[in-house]
Amino acid sequence: MLFSARGILFGLALALLSPGPIAAGPEAGPEAGPEAGPEAGPEAGPEAGPEAGPDPDEVRLGISFGGISFTGFVLEYRWENRSVELNIGTWSFKDLSVSLVGKQYFGPGDFRPFSGIGLWAVLAPHTGDGERTGFALMARAPVGVEWNVDADHHVGAALNLNRALWLRRKDPLDDYPPSNRIIPLPGFYYSWRNR
Repeated sequence: MLFSARGILFGLALALLSPGPIAAGPEAGPEAGPEAGPEAGPEAGPEAGPEAGPDPDEVRLGISFGGISFTGFVLEYRWENRSVELNIGTWSFKDLSVSLVGKQYFGPGDFRPFSGIGLWAVLAPHTGDGERTGFALMARAPVGVEWNVDADHHVGAALNLNRALWLRRKDPLDDYPPSNRIIPLPGFYYSWRNR
């Protein structure tokens, strides 16, 4: 295999933790214009201050299809170009999937690519005699694009790269170790900004 799973996850973690864009400050020079900050002077009006742009911190609520579950609920806290996303869902209404992912968005505009890294856990309660509760813990690395439909509504698609870290099957006699393969799962979501 050309790229190892650890190498891909490490690269995504580095991209997520890299510094974001630097805001224009006094060293930006006169070409930065009145948007550079309060040193533009009182004649620039209130639009020149830091309150001119949209609030960098926002909370989004949404629904998801695919990825970690057949259907799920998404809660995302976003600041600047980064976010933390909690996704809770189910495959068959007899299990529970929970994922926590850190995401990094790239570039300006209405279509923004993103990548992320996090963990995904699946809990499947026992349903019969001789079974135990099944549990799986996986590393999750979504790579996708988000479309800002309007100021408050967003639609996204991602390919989730997943690798099992730990697995306890429902059958107590089945102790076969999890696969080391990376499993890609597509997912889609719709979210809106909670004001």
